Amino acid sequence: MEYRRLGRSGLNVSVLSFGSWVTFGPQLDEGLAADCLAAAFEAGVNFFDNAEAYAGGESERLMGQAIRKLGWERHQYVVSTKLFWGLHDGPNMRNTLNRKYLMQAIDGSRDRFGLDFVDLLFCHRADPDTPIEETVWAMSEIVSAGKALYWGTSEWTADEIRAAWDVAERHHLHKPVMEQPQYNLFERRRVEEEYARLYDDIGLGLTTWSPLASGLLTGKYLDGVPEGSRATLPGYDWLKQSLTNPSRNERVRKLKAVADDMGCTLAQLSIAWCAANPRVSTIITGASRVDQVHENLKALDVLAQLDDAAMARIEEAVARPPRTP
Repeated sequence: MEYRRLGRSGLNVSVLSFGSWVTFGPQLDEGLAADCLAAAFEAGVNFFDNAEAYAGGESERLMGQAIRKLGWERHQYVVSTKLFWGLHDGPNMRNTLNRKYLMQAIDGSRDRFGLDFVDLLFCHRADPDTPIEETVWAMSEIVSAGKALYWGTSEWTADEIRAAWDVAERHHLHKPVMEQPQYNLFERRRVEEEYARLYDDIGLGLTTWSPLASGLLTGKYLDGVPEGSRATLPGYDWLKQSLTNPSRNERVRKLKAVADDMGCTLAQLSIAWCAANPRVSTIITGASRVDQVHENLKALDVLAQLDDAAMARIEEAVARPPRTP
């Protein structure tokens, strides 16, 4: 396993990490969750991603129970959660980053995990209705209180991240250290273009999600939506249109030919491609079975094969067709 610093911080995270979105709760019970976590941990994974909103808090509870079952020491792993969507109805508890919500939500997450602190705490989305100063002060105080060690953002614009960093710099507060954006062969602009200046200017680290574009880059949607796939889960109907898009699937077919020639799966190639970006600190992978964990981790072997010629073939395969005038 390779470990990379989280941006300019001193924290090292495994280049491949394990996340619980979709799977913990809807697809995994405590026993299978523990098995998947154990398989990742044994391969050197040290970062495990979660969020308050995943399965309505159940994901945090399952992960905490699994970690206790496995008997890990607290120094052996890095765990995250994300706050914004909220679990309780009311004017101050949903879709917000106000101080009242954040101060109560972090305690709720710690209780569900059964932990004194989380290592990484993300603002799951930006909140245009709360002054950025209020959010930055609250997040900084959470870190000062020892309830989180680092804080950052998820799917914020470059301007929003810089504004938060400037507030923290001006008031000598704990600054945002990391961002969690989507990054894969079909979603690249934000990581490669929009954030470009932030890496050197403020030392932004990345914990990227959806390296397989919600399963599109596994190739399993080339012939429609198979039963039991993510697109068939309740609440994930919004994925179906993207996963069955003919233009994208044609590019997936071309990518699969590259993977076949390299002797790896399309998923392994896609994950390795994300890891080839040195700005990415860690790629969050997911799995509903132990064998999926093992298969995803084999992307590390593919990473070593991604020379200039291989990267050029990948770029050619995913190139967008020219637009019709």
